[in-house]
Amino acid sequence: MPATAPKRIRTLIAPDKFKGSLTAGEVADALAAGLRSASSTGRSGTVHCELLPLADGGDGSVDAAVASGFSRRSYTVAGPTGQPVQASIAFDGVTAVVEVANTCGLGLLPGGTLEPLSASSRGFGEAVLFALSLKPARIVLALGGSASTDGGMGMLTALGYVFRDAEGRQLYGSGGALAQISSVQRTALPELADTELVVASDVHNPLLGTQGAPAVFGPQKGAGPQEIATLDKGLEHFVAKMTAAGFSDAARLAGHEGAGSAGGLGYACLLLGAKQVSGADYFLDLLGFDARKDSCDVVITGEGSLDEQTLGGKLPGGPDPVRSSPSPAARCCRRHGGPKWTSPASTRWPSTRTGTRPRTPNFPRPCSAGSERTSEPACCSRCSQAAEK
Repeated sequence: MPATAPKRIRTLIAPDKFKGSLTAGEVADALAAGLRSASSTGRSGTVHCELLPLADGGDGSVDAAVASGFSRRSYTVAGPTGQPVQASIAFDGVTAVVEVANTCGLGLLPGGTLEPLSASSRGFGEAVLFALSLKPARIVLALGGSASTDGGMGMLTALGYVFRDAEGRQLYGSGGALAQISSVQRTALPELADTELVVASDVHNPLLGTQGAPAVFGPQKGAGPQEIATLDKGLEHFVAKMTAAGFSDAARLAGHEGAGSAGGLGYACLLLGAKQVSGADYFLDLLGFDARKDSCDVVITGEGSLDEQTLGGKLPGGPDPVRSSPSPAARCCRRHGGPKWTSPASTRWPSTRTGTRPRTPNFPRPCSAGSERTSEPACCSRCSQAAEK
């Protein structure tokens, strides 16, 4: 009797980044290498891997747009501490995509030193100005991965707003400068009035309070309890000053879902009239995820940490594993928040940990070989089981 040909398992590997450890592309490469190695044993047939690194409005959003056909445009902006950095936006002739992470993100801090009170979003505003010079019909503001918690004060400064302290000295935007604002001079950019602003955000937190930007995201930017209190009080003062400057909805918008994204940049964007969309859904549509998913037997997704923030709007936390799929799927992560953060469909969508270390000043960036070694045993056994079902 002739031998049965090994089953060819079409696998879509579509992870988000592992923040602080690996880019989405590096995660996809490591998982693909592990799967190919496991399939060489013949346990579950041969594996054909299709790689689709994703973004949800955070790191890699410009790369995702370029992968879908946009062109990349480079521009020098002020980094999170004011030092020049080479940033890039994506543009297709109609829509521009501007990303926080590659203009004023955590990964751009000199020496990896966190600056919770002095980091600024000014560079993001400079990138928005550059995008406006291309005369797009729409600018997608990809909010995620910021190093600052300045409520968008730095961005507004770059767009022409003038903030002064009680002595009349101009302030240029940082979390520590918020409480010093005495007056705000608004500006009118005709280009902004003619351009649709779309916020692509991966979180739903408000600006202030126990679920606000300082309390929830401040610690990952280096803020301790005292800095968190300073930033929250500063943002409350900022809201009052924006109200006094003529933004009648300033107080209401501070409580709006997503106002706390990117250290409060979401709030400043709302003040400018931006509309909000799901960052995950926007980039999934941009990359044609649904069509590619439906042509595969297995889908693998994941991010650095599966926890309460995942369920708050990040890619792996939507309808499992990213959006409803007829194919078996698995989620991978560097850190798992435990059963509390496992979705009701977890029996069908297994979650595994890769064990990669975060990329911090104390932990050097892991090499590709190390990523493969840590991801292979857990991931491949799970995916083999999923493929067989």
